[in-house]
Amino acid sequence: MTFTLPPLPYDYSALEPFFDTATMRLHHGKHHAAYVDNLNKAVTDYPDLQKRSIEDILRNFESIDPKIRQAIINHGGGHANHSFFWTVLAPPADSLPTGQLAAAIDSTFGSFAKFKEAFTAKAMGVFGSGWAFLIKTPEGKLDLKRHSFQNSPLSRGNSPLLSVDMWEHAYYLKYQNRRPEYLEAFWHLVNWPQIEKYFSFPS
Repeated sequence: MTFTLPPLPYDYSALEPFFDTATMRLHHGKHHAAYVDNLNKAVTDYPDLQKRSIEDILRNFESIDPKIRQAIINHGGGHANHSFFWTVLAPPADSLPTGQLAAAIDSTFGSFAKFKEAFTAKAMGVFGSGWAFLIKTPEGKLDLKRHSFQNSPLSRGNSPLLSVDMWEHAYYLKYQNRRPEYLEAFWHLVNWPQIEKYFSFPS
């Protein structure tokens, strides 16, 4: 297998009570695993792609054979988006951004409270399945983006800093159709120290 399911950086139960154990097992062990399996099937006849990271592939997806391009966008995007998502979550700490990231958020959005409100609104605005992202542009600017299905910011030249999964599989066992409650819970789990590391990476 060329691509593998990355282990979570915490136990399945570590995000309780906000993200329940049953959802985390299903989300990571079944849904994310399925994206990995289907990605591997898509690249079976493409040894050149098997040697590259999914991030590199998505950043250069226009060069992919059109026969498998949509499969790479769907399953490769699903693999990349989920792999990233697990890293920006952490056991409940209610941390806040600091340093240069905090300054950039204040400069871009007016305050952390306004950023949180805008990000939540962006997530609530996802129609059907998709993601909300805080991204850093190639120019080093912050912005908010909605992406439908498993489209990745990497394919548009942007670097994800924070994401929230708005597919039903991410929340339906615990929150059913109560998206606002899911997003309120999400904020208790944001791993700001890791996001600050992503922000410090060159664009």
